[in-house]
Amino acid sequence: MVREALPKIHSTIASMTRRPDALIVDIFCTQILPIAEEFKISKYAYHPTTAWTLALAIYCQVFDKEIEGEYVDLKDPLKIPGCKALRPDDVVDPLLDRSDQQYEEYVKLGMEYAAFDGILINTWEDLEPETIKALRNNEKLRSVLKMPVLPIFPVGPLRRTVETTERDEVIQWLDKQNHGSVLYVSFGSGGTLSTQQMTELALGLELSQQKFVWVVRPPFDGDADSAYMNSTGKETRGMSGYLPEGFLTRTNGMGLVVSMWAKQVEILGHSSVGGFLTHCGWNSTVESLTSGVPMIAWPLYAEQKMNAAMLTEELGVAIRPAVLPTKVVKREEIEGMVRMLMHTKEGKTIREKAKTLKMSAQNALSDGGSSYNSICELVKDIRSRLSVISL
Repeated sequence: MVREALPKIHSTIASMTRRPDALIVDIFCTQILPIAEEFKISKYAYHPTTAWTLALAIYCQVFDKEIEGEYVDLKDPLKIPGCKALRPDDVVDPLLDRSDQQYEEYVKLGMEYAAFDGILINTWEDLEPETIKALRNNEKLRSVLKMPVLPIFPVGPLRRTVETTERDEVIQWLDKQNHGSVLYVSFGSGGTLSTQQMTELALGLELSQQKFVWVVRPPFDGDADSAYMNSTGKETRGMSGYLPEGFLTRTNGMGLVVSMWAKQVEILGHSSVGGFLTHCGWNSTVESLTSGVPMIAWPLYAEQKMNAAMLTEELGVAIRPAVLPTKVVKREEIEGMVRMLMHTKEGKTIREKAKTLKMSAQNALSDGGSSYNSICELVKDIRSRLSVISL
């Protein structure tokens, strides 16, 4: 898609009486770089997930040369300079099979950051202080890209704004529930579960007797990546056709099951929502953190296992099933996780940490906050490069 759009992008920039001061480019759209070079426009990469995944992408070039065999077979964690070590089981999906083309593309992707004048990250200083510091100052990380200085701009949290003009069925249902009493369950716009896992999740929710809103998609019995890539966004059969027999009837009143999609930002921001069972996609994670909602981390694909590890082990705002990612999570474990998050002393501690991070996120974007200042520094950096280009 990006390649097809290049002629239009080129002609649009060429026709401008005033050229853009800078181009901010998603890291998966590096085909646009020659256009920036041609028109002498400063170029910045946008890394849409964590600073930790950025550090891994950069340092993977070193792992590629130094490590033999598959990463998942390693006994010791992968050590990224200045950053939290990464368990082999939690590596991003492209690192699961070094013979796959995805692996080669991922290593190449890490090299391409060196072509940019700076990197914007959807995170903030208080969320990942040590990793951001390492990206800026660690000589080993900078030397991989052969850059004396690595301009890093944490500009997050970036998320969709709340729409308040319409109160749909879900919001109206939430309006009737007690404060913090509802568990929101969603695996994102493309995440799906196997038939067996969907059954276990449904019965686990039922056993918990917890109020819930569950956004369901038809089950898929292949791998999670294939399910995401083949997602059509359309429901082809009724929910009663793949949920356990009688589930919708038995949970009527206790839960609300929604097909395919719901207004997630609005739901997470509702006062009756007290927990989020999530696939740990970074957008969903940011939406939960900025709403102060604690999580049950249930990663499916991509970098989500890394996100889950950070949420549970580093930030302490989530709990995680013991058997993921290779086995089916049984209904009893699901029931236990829901009860622990929503009702126990440990769950209360997690909820308090989530509220603290919500305030941290708000402060980051406030006047004088870390991300506010980072955006100001970005503007200064762009202007300084403009003055050099004009000489």
